[in-house]
Amino acid sequence: MAKTLTFDTIQTAMRLLAQKLDLMQAEPVQIVVCGGSALIAMGLRQRGTRDVDIVALMSPQQTLISPAPLPDLLLQAAAQVARDMGLAEHWLNNGPSQGEGGLFQMGLPDGFVSRLTRREYGPRLTVHFIGRIDQIHFKLYAATDQQVGVQMEDLIALKPTVEEIETAARWTMTHDVSEPFKMVLKEILKQLGHESVAQRI
Repeated sequence: MAKTLTFDTIQTAMRLLAQKLDLMQAEPVQIVVCGGSALIAMGLRQRGTRDVDIVALMSPQQTLISPAPLPDLLLQAAAQVARDMGLAEHWLNNGPSQGEGGLFQMGLPDGFVSRLTRREYGPRLTVHFIGRIDQIHFKLYAATDQQVGVQMEDLIALKPTVEEIETAARWTMTHDVSEPFKMVLKEILKQLGHESVAQRI
């Protein structure tokens, strides 16, 4: 069974990934990480996760670029880390921004880049972890889209304000404009105790 990623194992995996990239003499890569691993790394929630979700790449000019596809050498290095540490095969992936309906492809929240936290693990690996506000956006969208427990648990732990959750709700509706999505979104908002927001959107 694959090892669960915690704060310590995420840091170890990133340092080892950086070392592998050094050995390969790969081009420097900057990844933008969201999801549970970013929550854990930023100290926003204590829990485990199975993978590290890449929502975007950052260019040397510090502009966001699509993570589809991920660089070959990054994937090769990640596969070696998986074997060395006993992690899931695709522990490092671009799942959130993989296809046409991905988060990056559909548009990220306003001010997204300004809220990133940069951490360098070596000359060839820089990781940008998304901020709390963007976690609220992504988690609300995922909770509405997937309707699974962990997303709701993360949202509750983030304790969004009325303004934060309304901004996030309006952003999610730009990603799915269907009436069924809006109905589920309103129900999610009510479950979170934000009935006033559910009435306004």
